[in-house]
Amino acid sequence: MSQPCDHVAEAREVTPSANGCEDCLRTGDRWVHLRLCMTCGHVGCCDSSPNKHARAHFHEVGHPLVRSFEPGEDWWWCYADEVVFQVPGAPPAPSWVKGDPAAGR
Repeated sequence: MSQPCDHVAEAREVTPSANGCEDCLRTGDRWVHLRLCMTCGHVGCCDSSPNKHARAHFHEVGHPLVRSFEPGEDWWWCYADEVVFQVPGAPPAPSWVKGDPAAGR
């Protein structure tokens, strides 16, 4: 299978920075869904969230790969190439992840 984008090689084994959008938790804002940066572990909120912190993280530091950080989901997104894909053998997001904005507060 060919790579879905040129950035897959940048993915690392990461430790999530928070059990919710770290930026929203800091400011008291709410999010819709979570994304995990596969370069550094930053947890940000999705483009359907008011602050779009995952995309802002990409624009700020240039880390193009995120994966869904929602329980049971296993898809990835490349901001640079605007492509969604799955990584064979990658486990789904852990079941302890909470999509509830109140989680972790």
